[in-house]
Amino acid sequence: MQEITLGRSSLKTSRLAYGTWRIAGSWDPAAVTAKARNTGVQTLIAAYESGFTLFDLADIYCGGVSEEIMGQTLRRVNGMRARVVLATKCGIRAANDSEKGAPYRYDFSAAHIIDACEHSLGRLGVEHVDLFQLHRPDYLMDPQEVAQAFATLEASGKVRHFGVSNFRPSQVTLLQSALKAPLLVNQVEISLAKLDCLEDGTLDQCLTEGMTPMAWSPLGGGHLGEGVRKVLPSQENYRIGGVKRQLDILAREMGTSRWLVALAWLLKHPAGIVPIIGTTRTDRIHELAAVEDIQLTREQWYQLLTSARRQDLP
Repeated sequence: MQEITLGRSSLKTSRLAYGTWRIAGSWDPAAVTAKARNTGVQTLIAAYESGFTLFDLADIYCGGVSEEIMGQTLRRVNGMRARVVLATKCGIRAANDSEKGAPYRYDFSAAHIIDACEHSLGRLGVEHVDLFQLHRPDYLMDPQEVAQAFATLEASGKVRHFGVSNFRPSQVTLLQSALKAPLLVNQVEISLAKLDCLEDGTLDQCLTEGMTPMAWSPLGGGHLGEGVRKVLPSQENYRIGGVKRQLDILAREMGTSRWLVALAWLLKHPAGIVPIIGTTRTDRIHELAAVEDIQLTREQWYQLLTSARRQDLP
């Protein structure tokens, strides 16, 4: 798979990232069996063997079990750790976390950022992560406090680079103003089912600042793929009938699949969008790794955009 550079750094990764949200087979840590863990390991190995070298994780994915499965994989595959980029996230805290009655919330306090990183390192079984991201914006974020936490983690050798996820451009600018090193990525939802980043300045900022946009749910939670299995509430009512038909037309013309065309649409954007693939089907992982072979024309790209907008451009 083609290599790219993440943001303004020396990190080289695969053109696509592999996401571990579903890798445990459940969202409930207590429901994850030894068999499910082994299946997760085999899936991660399949992704690695297909050329994926950027693995997207988070401490909240199955309560940390996804990170544990990644750790198991790294121990099983000789030399894998040296060849991959580990990216994980923190900042979302579950209800009753830290004390009974505590609400589901976001937490960018320095103490929590540092503690979350250390726990992620323990679950992964590594000495450092390559990219550490803030998961969802904390309304109480103090940029100076976050900068202090980042400096502590970097000085201790536990984190190489930092990024954010689901940040508005203004929030990126605010945090970056307190940091010495550039944020490498902003991980946001981008797909033909979710076009906000084309209009709200997110991709413009990534181009201006040299940040890499990472696209979670690049197939709209499955709406643009083979079907929906589990999506977020915000994705349940996506209206994608028109663009799905247009994807099918192009797929037939090009002798490929609808989902590969949908990913190729993202890859054409000059911001260098990195789609995060989340399928756990090994045959589909191998197929998606070949998306770089599909090249859309500007006319085809705009056909899809217009279909996704459900109206002509102004």
